[in-house]
Amino acid sequence: MPDQDRRETTPTADSALPLAGVRVLDVCQVMAGPYCCMLLADMGADVIKVEPPGAGDQTRSAMGFKMKGSDSLGFLNMNRNKRSVALNLKSDAGREVFMALVREADILVENYRPGVMKRLGIDYEALREANPALVYASISGFGQTGPWAHRPGFDLMAQAMSGVMAMTGHGDGRPVKAGVPVADIGCALFAAYGILSAYIGAQRTGRGQAIDASLFDSALAFSIWDSAEYWGTGKPPEPLGTANRMSAPYQAVKAKDAYFVMGATNQRLWTKLCGLLGREDLLADARFKTISDRLAHREVMIDELESAFSKQSAQHWIDALLEAGIPAGPILDYPAAYASDHGRHRQMKIEIDHPIEGKVPNIGFAVKMQGTPQQVRRHPPLLGEHTDEVLTQLGYSQTDRIRLAEGGAFEVESL
Repeated sequence: MPDQDRRETTPTADSALPLAGVRVLDVCQVMAGPYCCMLLADMGADVIKVEPPGAGDQTRSAMGFKMKGSDSLGFLNMNRNKRSVALNLKSDAGREVFMALVREADILVENYRPGVMKRLGIDYEALREANPALVYASISGFGQTGPWAHRPGFDLMAQAMSGVMAMTGHGDGRPVKAGVPVADIGCALFAAYGILSAYIGAQRTGRGQAIDASLFDSALAFSIWDSAEYWGTGKPPEPLGTANRMSAPYQAVKAKDAYFVMGATNQRLWTKLCGLLGREDLLADARFKTISDRLAHREVMIDELESAFSKQSAQHWIDALLEAGIPAGPILDYPAAYASDHGRHRQMKIEIDHPIEGKVPNIGFAVKMQGTPQQVRRHPPLLGEHTDEVLTQLGYSQTDRIRLAEGGAFEVESL
């Protein structure tokens, strides 16, 4: 058996980061779980991704655009700064290694369907005996409890069943989902918030806890304006396209050559807008006196505004509105957003050196830390790239490894 309580010596590149010295076990696949763990890794945590031998995280091959090697570009954008260990958790030998990892871990994140970890004997109740301070986060489609708990859950299902799709689009009867995976990414963010809160508590009390984060709950938690409207009126919110249900005008509008976005969200900005357009008559129109009036007559108001906007280009109006202090902007696609002066300044596209792919494009860090800036310390790992390294750090000898291999610890068998 290996010696216990051995930790990796923290690399110099990690030492200044806020989560340096924190060990995280990433027992996750696809998006919400891996993305959550990448956020922790970017802040300096030693994240060990535990994957099934053979195929690994299904996102390696099933999601995104495949590169020269076996990993997709989607996988490469959710797994930087991690190490990878390939373990068959269905085998006793694999679970032995896993338990050795658990004893040294601060945090575990898993996103299998409720019940899978318990069947494997590695649910929170089983692991807390080995490590009472462990923070154990479970991410799922619908949560660990409730009538829908055991349903398979992806972002699409969470958007549909949380009400998000019912109020997205233009109200023509065709369902529309949000263009980006708001339930997945939202759940990853909420989970990271819960994990770090629980970790701080565990440092104070010595006791960890289980965390239950779901895509369904996260999607509902985003619905501040929409739930407020429902509770206030008793009616379900309807799709509004690009408009806002609490303020108007605040949406995409059409100019002579293109659509752009603008928002005159209060009386001061509305007055400025009408003056800029030479439509002071709208200020005296009873239909548009207050925000409530403008909301009630939104379509007529937008028609009036677009008749004025149609006389000049979108860029003309954007410049004029910004000069007047009224928020406005163009509608950019991803190439334009990344290539913009601002996108480049904010470094929202970075490149990672990868042993197989060479230079790999990656989405940059969304939060800029002034004193401890994040950095790419590790490329997204190859499957099992760090298995030997981690076994050595856990104290396993070559004889131990032969025994583990014979026991099926590294045998190909998917969950």
